[in-house]
Amino acid sequence: MDHQQRKEQIAEAAWRVIRREGLEGVSVRHVADEAGISLGSLRHYFHAQEELLSFTMRLISDRVHLRIRSLPFTGEPRRDIEMAIAELAPLDEQRLAEAEVWLAFAGRAITDPAVRALSHQMHEELYAGFRGMIELLLSDKLAREGLDPEQETRRLHALIDGLVVHHVTYPERLNGEELMRIVADHLDSLLLAPPVPPPERIRMKKDN
Repeated sequence: MDHQQRKEQIAEAAWRVIRREGLEGVSVRHVADEAGISLGSLRHYFHAQEELLSFTMRLISDRVHLRIRSLPFTGEPRRDIEMAIAELAPLDEQRLAEAEVWLAFAGRAITDPAVRALSHQMHEELYAGFRGMIELLLSDKLAREGLDPEQETRRLHALIDGLVVHHVTYPERLNGEELMRIVADHLDSLLLAPPVPPPERIRMKKDN
């Protein structure tokens, strides 16, 4: 196992602690126990708790970006955008874990300057991704007339953030299929005209 793989395994152990106990339950000793390694071994990869938390948070973004880059894009912007957004939504266990850990960090960002700085950086990365989606519709002349790219980027960003929070917090009130239906309806509202219904919507990954 290489150095990066071991760091990711430790970060995944930190995710499990965060999901059970919140960020207040995270310590290098607790994470080492969860990962099944000695404290000394953990300190070989992370010299301080802040370094561990930073890597743990960054890993979420890295994995989302990797999944999006690996998608079988069709070349049809409207559908490709929906596929990319689905990778941000907690539609399976992996994405649910990422969302729960992300929300735990978002809460800590209010009072922790170090977490707030990293959270801001990743917020800007998300904004840039959503801006790229809006610009794609505009460049392909698919967006409705008069669309304000800045306003629509902010609306899309806020919509996805809100849907993720609602689904994680109250899954009985908003399930994954309903979440993606709201996303689809919003994307349709950005277009020049209602699109021809696709043969199928983005299918949720199901755990077996």
